[in-house]
Amino acid sequence: MTLPNPEIESTYAWLRLVASFVLLTIGGVGMYAIIVAMPVIEIEFSATRSQASLPYSMIMLGWAAGTIAMGRLFDRFGIQIPILVGAFGFSSGFVVSSFAPSLWTLAASHGLLIGMLGTSSLFVPLMADVSQWFDRRRGVAVAIVASGQYVAGAIWPPVIYHFIETVGWRQAYVGIGIFCAATLVPLSFVLRRRLSISGDAAANARADVAPSSLGLSDSSLQILLCTAGIGCCIAMAMPQVHLVSMCVGLGFGPARGAEMLALMLGCGVVSRLGFGFIMDRLGGLQTLLIASALQCIALFFFLPFKGLVSMYIVSALFGLFQGGLVPCYAIIVREYFKPSVAGMRMGLIIMATLVGMALGGWLSGAIYDWTRSYTVAFINGIAWNFVNIGIVVFLLSRRGFAIKFSRAAT
Repeated sequence: MTLPNPEIESTYAWLRLVASFVLLTIGGVGMYAIIVAMPVIEIEFSATRSQASLPYSMIMLGWAAGTIAMGRLFDRFGIQIPILVGAFGFSSGFVVSSFAPSLWTLAASHGLLIGMLGTSSLFVPLMADVSQWFDRRRGVAVAIVASGQYVAGAIWPPVIYHFIETVGWRQAYVGIGIFCAATLVPLSFVLRRRLSISGDAAANARADVAPSSLGLSDSSLQILLCTAGIGCCIAMAMPQVHLVSMCVGLGFGPARGAEMLALMLGCGVVSRLGFGFIMDRLGGLQTLLIASALQCIALFFFLPFKGLVSMYIVSALFGLFQGGLVPCYAIIVREYFKPSVAGMRMGLIIMATLVGMALGGWLSGAIYDWTRSYTVAFINGIAWNFVNIGIVVFLLSRRGFAIKFSRAAT
């Protein structure tokens, strides 16, 4: 019999949770700086909408490329090493980007430094780490950490917009790089301590179920979850990436767009926390289905409503509806895979979601360039959202069949 580990859900575990939340809030600037700067960059480099979206897509692709490596780095060495790599990636990436002479150089620095080394070092390792320090409240803990990304979205866009208007986007980027180095490195030492070996053994002993409970191999389940992640995030990228540019096209201006983005992501914090409680009660797959269906509904709302007030309302609803999607995958990994490979398994799925975000951001811009409207782009996102819903329904049906078969056999 394995005794409960006193480190699990201890005071120190909650301290790690707070530090992880702050780390992800700071690191979230990697995603949102380019979204706010996109209209200015589009003008400075005489770029099309799809070309101006390229640095964001490169961040997503770089994040995706680095996620598996960072997950393995976490599995082997713990959380501090990935955070230190990330501090270097963010600080050097923003400073180098500030000197970019062309859009292509800007995109490369965003992809290689801010995306591959910076953003990838935080999201998956921090969620994987906190999932090992909590048991009964695992869903809430993961949701709190993941909500740091949305708190970043609520805080950073107005701040970045202010400094872009005041000193220009290049000087604002230098300031962001210095700030990241000055904060991420000290915070990494709070998480230096690793869970004891007995704790790891206990965590493995508490693995909830096995992939075989779905009647699927590890590889098959991994592929399905990755495909589901691509589908939900192509849909998610449409409003998140193009909201500021869409507001400019509607005549509201970039300031209103930044406010709507902050509102959307601020509501995403509420969503992630709420879905954390739901995950602890229903599990990852059921919660993912609810969140995916609600995101699809919110995307439909963007089609008929184009007024200023209605856009604020729909942006808030989108944040409330879709915020719980990505944390569900972390819980699903803990429910169906061993904790000893949580970093790698979670990294593969998050990599797929990032490919979806990158593809969705670029594809929406390309559709806009083709049609001069975002209507078709939203329809494309809705279609991909149905792909996600279909896969989750399939997995739930497989689990129900496996449970009935197991009961019949006994």
